[in-house]
Amino acid sequence: QVQLVESGGGLVQPGGSLRLSCVGSKIGFRIYTMGWYRQAPGKQRELVATITTSGNTNYADSVKGRFTISRDNAKNTVYLQMNSLKPEDTAVYYCNAHRTIMDYWGKGTLVTVSS
Repeated sequence: QVQLVESGGGLVQPGGSLRLSCVGSKIGFRIYTMGWYRQAPGKQRELVATITTSGNTNYADSVKGRFTISRDNAKNTVYLQMNSLKPEDTAVYYCNAHRTIMDYWGKGTLVTVSS
């Protein structure tokens, strides 16, 4: 059974940084586009960033210049480096693996940005 397990969430002050990790198991990791999504309380889940199998990246406008997505196929891991965090970045962050009609999701990790 495919598993995606996120880690690295927590409480951080505004302006701070966090790095999220997502490790995939029982998945041909390198053939999937990997992504990070987030869902804030009372809001719909939204795209944060994606990275294709060839390393092309895409970001939501709200995080451009502050967040960086990267992947290490040898470790079956995708990362999200988050800098200059704002209170509005508070959400549960989910890892996604996508290929054609297949989508897999992790259970999420909570990021809280507050003073």
